[in-house]
Amino acid sequence: MGGDLQDWRVLLCAALLLGFTGSPAPAVAQAPRNLFPVKPVVWDPAPPDRSLGIGNGRFFSYALPPGWRVGEDGQYALTLAAPDSRAFTVMVGNAGLPLDHPCGRFVHDKLSALKPENLQIGQPRKAAPIAGFAHAYQFDVTYSIRGVACRGTVKCHVAPAYDTVVMAMTAALSEASQWPGYASWLPLVAEQISATSGAAFGRRGIMAQNLKDSAAYAEAARQYRDWSRRTWQQVADDRNASQDRKAYQVRENLGAVQTYVNPFGTGAPVQLPTTYKYYWSDDQGGFLGSNDPSANPNLGSTTEWKRMAPYNP
Repeated sequence: MGGDLQDWRVLLCAALLLGFTGSPAPAVAQAPRNLFPVKPVVWDPAPPDRSLGIGNGRFFSYALPPGWRVGEDGQYALTLAAPDSRAFTVMVGNAGLPLDHPCGRFVHDKLSALKPENLQIGQPRKAAPIAGFAHAYQFDVTYSIRGVACRGTVKCHVAPAYDTVVMAMTAALSEASQWPGYASWLPLVAEQISATSGAAFGRRGIMAQNLKDSAAYAEAARQYRDWSRRTWQQVADDRNASQDRKAYQVRENLGAVQTYVNPFGTGAPVQLPTTYKYYWSDDQGGFLGSNDPSANPNLGSTTEWKRMAPYNP
């Protein structure tokens, strides 16, 4: 079990791919002599819509967020890991334990397989069990792995069976800095892991549930979509904050575009082709370019045009 669980900490790389698209320039009624309408190049960070999927392994069914991977898929445990391996969920269990086996000890033993540093397990509190179990207790946990702080929440689910019990732990864990984003929905995903084989945990009987009809699954999917949209928007915002500098350096060096400040202060710097030396903008989002330094789009125009200054990141 310990060897398999080391897979939880394998680092993966995930690339966020966004692209450039050209947007049409607003129509200009009639451009003055030596001035020509121009189409700016803009950044489009629109995030895709995302949801939870349903997967089935040899012993378990589970809800799988896009980009996540199945780690261990064995008789006694199933793990799901985030693309960056900085968060994961797990169900791990055993049959045949003594009736008085403490939940706190079971949780400690299972988490110890991670080889954590300074493992701290909070006080137990009663919680709703997953399908097939009679009762459950929830614990907040903190620990470190190779100096990286981690935290999360775990539940110990108990199912009495004659003179023994079956115990299963569901856990949602992440790097501590990421936990605020995961806390609202990842524990719900962890609890969607369900045993579908009578051999799971070394016991007989099936503790399956229909995820598609599960209210908890629907709530987990909703909260994941909300989190995903916020996360993708933050990624887009962060990338946009530095993209102007990167695009400016690369594209200016390649001679593909020039970057200018919008004189009306209506948005981010505007990327324009190198076709012309001089550019003007109006407050309607129109752009004119010219190689004539004496050209003046305000002559005879009812629209105010302002000369655009080069952008210096």
